[in-house]
Amino acid sequence: MSLLGTETAFEVMAKAKALEEQGKDIIYLQIGEPDFQTPKHIVEGAIRALRDGHTHYSAPTGILPLKEAIADEVNVRREVRPQNDQIIVTPGAKPIIFFVILACIESGDEVIYPDPGFPIYKSMINFAGGKGVPLPLREKKGFSLDKDEFLSLLSDRTKMIIINSPHNPTGGILSADDVEVVASAAIERGILVLTDEVYKNIIYDDEHKSIYSVPGMSDNCVLLDGFSKTYAMTGWRLGYGVMPNYLASKVERLIINSNSCTSTFSQYAAIEALNGPITESNLMVERFRKRRDFIVDGLNKIPGVSCIKPRGAFYVFPNISGTNMSSDYLENYLLHESGVAVLSGSAFGNHGDGYLRLSYANSIENIDIALNRIRVALEKL
Repeated sequence: MSLLGTETAFEVMAKAKALEEQGKDIIYLQIGEPDFQTPKHIVEGAIRALRDGHTHYSAPTGILPLKEAIADEVNVRREVRPQNDQIIVTPGAKPIIFFVILACIESGDEVIYPDPGFPIYKSMINFAGGKGVPLPLREKKGFSLDKDEFLSLLSDRTKMIIINSPHNPTGGILSADDVEVVASAAIERGILVLTDEVYKNIIYDDEHKSIYSVPGMSDNCVLLDGFSKTYAMTGWRLGYGVMPNYLASKVERLIINSNSCTSTFSQYAAIEALNGPITESNLMVERFRKRRDFIVDGLNKIPGVSCIKPRGAFYVFPNISGTNMSSDYLENYLLHESGVAVLSGSAFGNHGDGYLRLSYANSIENIDIALNRIRVALEKL
């Protein structure tokens, strides 16, 4: 159990809530959660399912109508139509990470993962007994991968490659060339790729490039996606994976031994999300774009802070090396001194040190207040 890590966003939220209970005004910029309501047609779909009696167990890997809707969506977005039995529906997207790594990684197996990156990748690699091999994502490359560096990390023990685009915490994306480099190496060496694409619809000035679309990769790849970000459904806990049949059958066993199935009525809501109008989701992305531009402009006006413009997701990853303070120190200092909850970049890996992660899933008014508080707090140092 000591090998399991955590997700600092929830730890900081707990600290912030405790301060709030003491009367301190807190602005939350640490959590990766859209601040919009779930679209009404999705909510109504869940209510209708409840009234229709969909309150019992479903098949462990998901109901057939949702699998068909997912297959249609994958086909439209990635131009590959998976079989229904390759699709695994789970309560949130994290279980796919958990189950796939647990099923595939044994002691001594190497897993290449992004650093900075979503902390659950490294946590699960360690828990399964594997060896995590961090792939540095550097600011000078727009937080995309360095192809030569990536290739140098491959070895005979590499069992899995994890990629995430758009990327948490930096908002960087993988280009078509980046995707081809990873795909070529994976196919040549027979390495499984876990591609985390939960932010695929929150992208601003580029097109999303999925490795699942590369010829030959659908049989060598686990596609991870979900509903939390695109449809503001974080609390619904809905995600899915698309994977080769041999792996899907093993993941099904893990589901049966853990959560049995995903709540049935929420799966009917997911069908409404995939088949219904996307107007509200598109509007959400446009509002995120305005917030992105606002927060980047504001951060770059704060002495000691610099920030490049993210190309996807809803995070900024400002460089705070000019403050001469560590990321961990500033995370704690800004929370207690200014009432602004942010995350240390080091919570996402060693290569995140010298940065902070701020979520702009908050109103421009609150972001403006937070920026002013941060500037005043840093002036005191």
